[in-house]
Amino acid sequence: MDPYSWSWNAEAVVVLGLTAVYVSAIRRTHTPAWRVACSVGAMAMLLIVSVTPIHTLGMHYLLTMHLLQNVVLAEWAPLLVVLAIPATLAAAIAGYSAVRVLTHPAIALPLWLANYMVWHLPWIYDAALDNPSTLLHLEHAMYFVTGLAMWWCVVQDEPHRLGSGVRAAYVFAAFVLASPIGFVMALIPSAIYDFYVDAHHRVWGLDPLADQQLAGMLMAAEQAVVFFVVFAYWFFRFLLEEERRADVDHPPAHA
Repeated sequence: MDPYSWSWNAEAVVVLGLTAVYVSAIRRTHTPAWRVACSVGAMAMLLIVSVTPIHTLGMHYLLTMHLLQNVVLAEWAPLLVVLAIPATLAAAIAGYSAVRVLTHPAIALPLWLANYMVWHLPWIYDAALDNPSTLLHLEHAMYFVTGLAMWWCVVQDEPHRLGSGVRAAYVFAAFVLASPIGFVMALIPSAIYDFYVDAHHRVWGLDPLADQQLAGMLMAAEQAVVFFVVFAYWFFRFLLEEERRADVDHPPAHA
């Protein structure tokens, strides 16, 4: 198989369906251009990891490429999708009891972490890759859904309105608790995923261990960047709010 071939699959069809649903939904409410841009970015990312050579490389050759798919599905795309939803539409979605439960911080974060960690266990990871038409699609769907739940309370005010300081702490906790996955993969002295160890063809001069170490380092690096940016936004917003509150409580004396 050509490692740089494109591959149309069911996940790409789902992405197009989500795009159609979003376009239909925002026609009923005012949506700022930046939110639409977030939606375009999310759908573009999902299509790129579903149909381009990234998918082919990840499914047959490189753990690094499959891990890239995973972080897009579990972190980047869900964040952009949640950002893309206008407040009025988010409030309507939050009216469903399942959404209220799944987006609660005490549920969303543990669920996202547990899902991330379980799918990266070697025997489960290999099983998903050995069953690309069934188990792998379930894995990717769970990454995306738990990612939406995890980011929801960071971005949206309904159904759980969190203070800026709480949101900053939540994002920091998500990074601290998720980052060991990448570090372990980068530091462990042997390749742990048999699927890639047994791959008959290698590309880019990477043996299975080097591929795994590169994948782990890139995962740790991208999480540091993405989560730090979101954390910094809410942390500095928290400091600004505290400063304004202090000015209200203790106005400066006039000469």
